Amino acid sequence: MEQFFLLIFLALGGSALAGSVKVINQGDEALVEKLGSYNKKLGPGLNFVTPFLDKIVYKQTIREKVLDIPPQQCITRDNVSITVDAVVYWRIMDMERAYYKVENLQSAMVNLVLTQIRSEMGQLELDETFTARSQINELLLRDLDIATDPWGVKVTRVELRDIIPSKAVQESMELQMSAERRKRASILTSEGDRESAVNSARGKADAQLLDAEARQKAVILQAEAEQKAIVLRAQAERQQQVLKAQAIAESAEIIAQKIKNNPDVQKSLEVLFALGYLDMGATIGKSDSSKVMFIDPRSIPATLEGIKSIIGDGQEISGINHRG
Repeated sequence: MEQFFLLIFLALGGSALAGSVKVINQGDEALVEKLGSYNKKLGPGLNFVTPFLDKIVYKQTIREKVLDIPPQQCITRDNVSITVDAVVYWRIMDMERAYYKVENLQSAMVNLVLTQIRSEMGQLELDETFTARSQINELLLRDLDIATDPWGVKVTRVELRDIIPSKAVQESMELQMSAERRKRASILTSEGDRESAVNSARGKADAQLLDAEARQKAVILQAEAEQKAIVLRAQAERQQQVLKAQAIAESAEIIAQKIKNNPDVQKSLEVLFALGYLDMGATIGKSDSSKVMFIDPRSIPATLEGIKSIIGDGQEISGINHRG
């Protein structure tokens, strides 16, 4: 009989000893109540509790967790129905408040997130919900972090995943986008036509300007060439006249010398003068403003006599010079 009680005692003692040892994994924490009231919190590792008096009432991880928010219907500020879902990243910072301040933490978190999403979407128009997603995420994160702080929870990140308008709104948006694309295509086409016309007009203007400049340069070059030709002709004529005058002077000198040395040359001179008159008449007759000129052959001897007197005067002057 004593052995039976001993066995019972040993069994109860072993059970009590085993129940007093609690092992908490890394990243987890546990809350212990004694006789229905909060006693202490158990951290990772080996922990001891009082058998039959202490009880672990709540054990949860303090690592970051993901809360999947199901799709819900929201109404935007411009009365458009949309379906929104999200994902929330959060972690427990105070295990005691997370257990004693709210009855069901995860359910409370889901309902709080749904309420905040509907509130934020109700303040925006449909177009803003697509373009301001990052701003909405920041607003939700701030509001949820403030609202969950009394529960000992820290919201680290909020991400809206899908924002889906109703089917009718999607069709309207598609029609609007199609009209917008056609409008942009028309604008681009008109701008292209305008630029093409402008470029064509500029090309024609540049071509006309270059043509005018080329004609101006051609006229200037032609005028300069004509001016140079006139100058060259005048120089040639002057040179020709100088040479002709020199030739006449030399001829006169030769003739005078011949008459001086040989009086019989006078008859030959009369013949040369007569031929000269005839050549001069032929030249005048070829001119556009030709005139009829009558030459008296009898005047030729008188001309020759005048030449003789000139030559004689020259000889006298020459003799005076020699005597002097």
